[in-house]
Amino acid sequence: MKNNGMALDVPLISVRYARRYLRFVQKRGINGTIVLENAGIESAILENPDAYLSVKQICQLLGQGEKLLDDVTSSFRFGQELDLQGHGLFGFALLGQQDFRKLVNMVVQYLRVSLPLMDMEIHCSGDLISIRLHDNWDFGELKPTIANIYMGSIHALASLVCRRFTFEFDFPCPGKSLGWQQLANDVAVRFNCPANRVLMPLSGRQIRDDDASVAGYLAAARSREDLEKTDSLRVATLVRQEIMREPGRNSSLERIAQKLGMSPRSVRRHLGLADQAFSAIRNEVRETFATRYLEETDMPLEKIAEHLGYSDQASFSKAYRSWTGHTPGEIRRSRRS
Repeated sequence: MKNNGMALDVPLISVRYARRYLRFVQKRGINGTIVLENAGIESAILENPDAYLSVKQICQLLGQGEKLLDDVTSSFRFGQELDLQGHGLFGFALLGQQDFRKLVNMVVQYLRVSLPLMDMEIHCSGDLISIRLHDNWDFGELKPTIANIYMGSIHALASLVCRRFTFEFDFPCPGKSLGWQQLANDVAVRFNCPANRVLMPLSGRQIRDDDASVAGYLAAARSREDLEKTDSLRVATLVRQEIMREPGRNSSLERIAQKLGMSPRSVRRHLGLADQAFSAIRNEVRETFATRYLEETDMPLEKIAEHLGYSDQASFSKAYRSWTGHTPGEIRRSRRS
């Protein structure tokens, strides 16, 4: 295996990419928490914007997602969501770059550092730009997934300056060829080629005399995400309000979604976009209610458990201890002392 051994466990990939991938799968109705758990990744690490994941962890995450996504083109489509904003390139010097070839080269050099799963080699011949992918690691069956993520991202980034793309892959066509030909109007896809490569002709493009096209792209991308996140934050607020009204057994995802006139899948998707999870919101509400009952009332523990939707006192006590590190009895005794 290339770069094997301990190198696989060295933190190299920003958690930004893991968060984007979980958001991607959640929009398709897949529980991101399950993907994380099956990949053996602690959710707490994603809350640290400065944290990094190892190549092994990223591969485990992508592998679990691929098992659940029922679309052979999903990895390419995820790559398309890794635009300038997805790579954290806002404020990058691209805005001032007027030469198309230099702009593409700058993007390639940035990606080689920020997403070092594959290396990228760029060639310019006349009006044709060619970007070839080289393996840094032996990904095995996951290689098509990694290659497609890169290709999708190249398409998203280079669409600023190129009108047509030809993607060449060195593996057989996964699934039906029709789905690949429908990725975008400007895309042609070929399989069983000598290498993983994208060809981008620049002919017909005019050298721009200002940065309006890139600035407009950035503004549109930021606006789309802000609008989507604002709507999702509103849904998250409504979910919390409904759980506060009935924190017990009626606070299931299915019943909350029904009250909001939405499907459970749609609720999960919005919560994912708002970087929240249904179970976490419900636990926070239940913890708040439980602590208030314990500190301010003499309600028996079994009644508190029943009110919060637990089948018995033992289940409630176990949950409360996992939230606070203390048992309900300890909280109540401390109040009386």
